[in-house]
This record gives sequence, structure tokens and C-alpha cells, in this order.
Amino acid sequence: MASTPENGGGRTLDVASFLGEVRRTRFSLGGRSVTLPFNGFQLRILILCSLVTFFDGQDFTALPYALPYIRDEWGISDDMTAYVTMAAFVGQMVGSLFGAYLGDVFGRRPVIITCTVGSAILTTLVGFASTPEMLIVLRFISGLAIGGLLAPVWALSIESMPKAMRSTSVTIIMLGFSFGASSAAPIANWTAPYLGWEGIFWVCGAMTGVFSLMLIFMLPESTRWMVAKERPRAQIVPMLSRLDPAFEAQAYERFELGDERKATTSENPLLKFRELFVGALFIVTPLIWLAYFFSSIAIYLKNAYGVLFMEALGIARTDAAWLAAASGMVGAIGGVLLLALTEKRGPGWIAIAPLIGIPLVLLVGFGFVSGGAPLAGLLLIGAIFVGAGHAAVISITSIYYPSAVRSFGGGWASFMAKFGAVAAPWIGATAGFLQGARGAREGYIFTAGCLAGIVVCILLLAYFARSLQQSQTAATAQPAE
Repeated sequence: MASTPENGGGRTLDVASFLGEVRRTRFSLGGRSVTLPFNGFQLRILILCSLVTFFDGQDFTALPYALPYIRDEWGISDDMTAYVTMAAFVGQMVGSLFGAYLGDVFGRRPVIITCTVGSAILTTLVGFASTPEMLIVLRFISGLAIGGLLAPVWALSIESMPKAMRSTSVTIIMLGFSFGASSAAPIANWTAPYLGWEGIFWVCGAMTGVFSLMLIFMLPESTRWMVAKERPRAQIVPMLSRLDPAFEAQAYERFELGDERKATTSENPLLKFRELFVGALFIVTPLIWLAYFFSSIAIYLKNAYGVLFMEALGIARTDAAWLAAASGMVGAIGGVLLLALTEKRGPGWIAIAPLIGIPLVLLVGFGFVSGGAPLAGLLLIGAIFVGAGHAAVISITSIYYPSAVRSFGGGWASFMAKFGAVAAPWIGATAGFLQGARGAREGYIFTAGCLAGIVVCILLLAYFARSLQQSQTAATAQPAE
């Protein structure tokens, strides 16, 4: 765990080993002793990150639930509906790159807090839009803040957890995103009849604003990031003491990360970008981007037009909203369960969810099930597997990169995925998926094709990720010169 340098002057602490050995949280449940794979401070970080993504998801998904009311009130065309929907995705694309880069330069904490405050203010302002063009501009700007915090919050959760919990921690915090996205449905159902569609954004923005004030006083910085960026000892020691109150700070003068290669600490974005393709990452990184791209098309076509699709197939608007909310929550939970296999057996197991989802979605697409409870049940189950696969894909976007460029790597994955997110509503509108029941069914068939793309990419990724992990193990096992 620690080594003594030849020149003396105190020992060097391997912070990676330290994080893996901190005391676990134990509690009694039904007369049995239960031990969590992390301690109380790590649990606090996990909860805070999950709440960050909860309100992020709530703000982002307010529009799909407001969209049916906006279409009724303004009478906007299918093309304008696509532009309104795409605006936030484009904002997310741009925001994901800036947020990821700034998260590696200035730290996870300041970027997460700034983006959360920005999301609260801008989401509230969306409710004051008076024209489709104004709505497009405000959704684009709010998308900058919403997209900017995801990569830093992924990095913070990964870097605060033991190695065996890294992927699962990302899935858990994105469970927060899914729950937040689902919470927009009851907010819409309860608010719209009294305040109109505008009230949906006002309520979501106000809730995020209250939370952002709490975050200022409660969110810590990533210890691994501080070590990777060679921050002063005086900044690192307090965080280690919070992770383990018994930590003997006076015994260590230097800190290192023994489980990863040393990446560039330069702020040059070109040097950071090059780090994403070192060794086996040359193949792993593009496969992550492709899997996330296909998954984003599938999930955001569902998120953007799922309620409209279900309405076209004969399901009442409020029932469709509840179905969309339920599938989002259960799908996210399924992603957590799926990651329990992935952490132990490798990323290939992620392919299970989209593989099962393909025939379920095709049953709807080809009209084998139509109308009533059977259709509603099939739509719910199919959406759950789409959501579980998406949550699992997100969980691996940042885990293969060194801490010094982890946020940057996650941000680029998110940026590439947003091409799929932007394309989804445009494809839905231009391909005729909004044209009644027939169009909706064609949308589900198209979704099945995207799921097949995820399966292929994940299976290839699982193969090449083994080479990456073996090379990292060999590199970190070599003694320092």
C-alpha cells in the first residue's frame, strides 16, 4: 500500500490501494449483519452524485412531457417539433465537451456545482418561452449546463469508489437520472392542468435550484483527481482523513495511483485527446463511442417521442406518460442488476439487455400485439430492456481512462453519443414516425436495428477490453525506476 522512496523524506501512499482498503459500512438488517462495499463518506458521495443526475434528468426530460401540450397550444409542425426536441441535445453535445475538459482542468466539484446552478436557472427560463424559436434557443442554452455536468459526475463517482464498484457506481448515479426523468411525468400530469406546460419547467427549475444551494456546502472533490494532477499535499490529506478518520497523515509525504498509467497533466486539449487512444484504447474508445451512439438513438427516440408513439397506438396521454415514467425507473434498476454481472465477468454481459429487447420491440413494430393491456405491457417490458442496456453502456464510458483525463474521456463519449441523440428526433420526424400508428410501428422497428448495433459493439469491446486490462496490469506491476 505504501512504499519508501530511496531519497527518504517520508513514505509514498498508493491512494488506489487506500481507497480499496478503507473501512466498510456495516449495519443490522432483520437481525443480520450487512456490509456495504464502501464506507459512509463514499456513500455520501454516491448519494450526492445520484441527486445531481436526478435533477439533471428531471430538467432534461421536462420537454417530452410538455411537448403534447405545446403541440396542442401552438399547433407546431412535425419539423418544428423535431427542432425543438433537438435543441437541448445539441446543447448537451457542446456542453459535454466543455464540461469534461473543465472538469479535468479545475476539478469535478466546481464544474458540477456551476452546471447544476445553471440548469436550475435556465430550465426555469424555458417556461417563459412565447414562440417555438424562443423555446429552441432556451432549450439549447439549458442543454449546455445539463450536458456539462455528466462527465465530471461520472468521474467523481468512479474515482471515489473501490475498483469493484466503479461501473456499478456510474449505473447507480444514472439511476438517479432515470428516476429524475421519470419524475417529470407526475410533475407534468399534476402541474399542466393548473399552470399550463410552462409550469412543468418552473417546478423542475425551482427544485433543482434548492438542491444546487445544498450542493455548494456538501459536495467534495475527487481525491484521485487531486493525486493525478499532483495537487499539494495540504489539499489531499484532508480528503484522505475524511475517507478514513484513522488515516495517519504524518506518515506520508507523497501520493501516487498504483493502478493506472500516468497520463499527461497538460491542459492542452490535443494532448488529452491523444491519451484516449493509447495502446488498446485505439480500438476500445471508438467501440465505446459507437455503442453509446446506437444506444442514444434508441433511448432518445423513446424519450422524445415515446408518449406520442403510444398515443398513436391508442394509449391515453396520461397513461402513456405513466408508462414512460415506469419504464425509465425499472430500466435503470435493471441496469444496476446487469452491472452486478459486468463488474465480475466483463462488459460483454451488457449485450444481454439489448439482445432481449430486440424481439420485444419487433413484436410491437410488426403489429403482432396491438391495443389494450397486452400492448401496454409489451411496451413497458421492451422499454425496460432498452433503458437497462443504455444505463449499462453509460457505466463503461469512463472506466478505462486514467484519472487525469477521465472526465475528458467520458465527455468525448457523451459528445459522440449526442450525435445519436440529435439524430433521433430528426429521424423520427423526417422518416414519418410521427404519422399515426403505422409511423409509430416503423419507429419501433428502427429501434430494434439500433439495439442490434449495440450488441455488436459491446461484444467487440469485451474482447479488446481484455487486452487493455492486461496491459494496464503489466504496466502497473513494473517496479518504479
